[in-house]
Amino acid sequence: LHFPALFVLAVHSDAKVKDPFTLAQKDLKNLYDDIKKELFVSTAELKSLCHYYFDGKGKAFRPMIVVLMARACNLHSNRDGDLLPAQRSIAMISEMIHTASLVHDDIIDGSDTRRGKKTINEVWGERKAVLAGDFILSAASMALARIGNNAVVTVLSQVIEDLVRGEFMQLGSKENENERFKHYLEKTFKKTASLIANSCKAVSILVNPEPEVHEIAYQYGRNVGIAFQLVDDMLDFTSYANQLGKPSAADLRLGLATGPVLFACRQFPELHAMIMRRFSLNGDVDRAWRYVLQSDGVEQTNYLAQRYCQEAIRQISKLHPSAEREALIRLTELVLTRNK
Repeated sequence: LHFPALFVLAVHSDAKVKDPFTLAQKDLKNLYDDIKKELFVSTAELKSLCHYYFDGKGKAFRPMIVVLMARACNLHSNRDGDLLPAQRSIAMISEMIHTASLVHDDIIDGSDTRRGKKTINEVWGERKAVLAGDFILSAASMALARIGNNAVVTVLSQVIEDLVRGEFMQLGSKENENERFKHYLEKTFKKTASLIANSCKAVSILVNPEPEVHEIAYQYGRNVGIAFQLVDDMLDFTSYANQLGKPSAADLRLGLATGPVLFACRQFPELHAMIMRRFSLNGDVDRAWRYVLQSDGVEQTNYLAQRYCQEAIRQISKLHPSAEREALIRLTELVLTRNK
């Protein structure tokens, strides 16, 4: 099978652009150790549960964006680029909220593995996993309150509401085809992009009073976040999960119609009934899978992700030039070309 080569976005800079991960490294050092300090627990078992995913094996993609955005906004606001302690706290809080949502998602989806190891619900059971997710979220809320900025609290509280609403949206589906795509993109914003968008906005609020700057930070995070998830949904069809050469199709098995399926439905209307019954009949998953690969669903999803990345670049380019700004532009390219 041939999949389209991923479009690479030009980075407009003469200087060699630093790898975003390298540039953010200094500020992300000890991030997971510092998160563990926030999760102050006296019982050994709860401690093990809460520390389980903060083992430093995650990509720390969200904190990295937050750190780079914070420094780009600081430089734009004629300050030095160094991170304020409250901005670093927001990077930690974003990773804590994200991780709590993963713990709860795995319970809802009945997943047994994550990041190459067993899920919390698989090791400790569902009840304890629910409590661990709640505990991580409460620790994030306390860290947020300590920042002591009402606007920041409001912005990041919105994320938690969006995560819950997004999960509810994922549990339902729309009959009408046009509504269905709108529903999918809105769900994608709430479940994935809201956290990135609002964390970026929060770090900008701390250093700049101008709503225009807050909006640039928010829109960059929103567009990159949606592109990130579109690529994720695409990889479900193109990345080979095991040596048998059989990709995972995990979303189809969960009954979810993501971008590639919704695009494919325009070419293969037979998918409509399958989407409505959430691929629940025998053979639905395999048939839907084949339709997607016969269609240009993957290509269209990739193209849509590129459009979101181009908008992210357009937004961030409004900030004054800096190494961090260029790294955020480069990051859109990495989002599009990642393969896992």
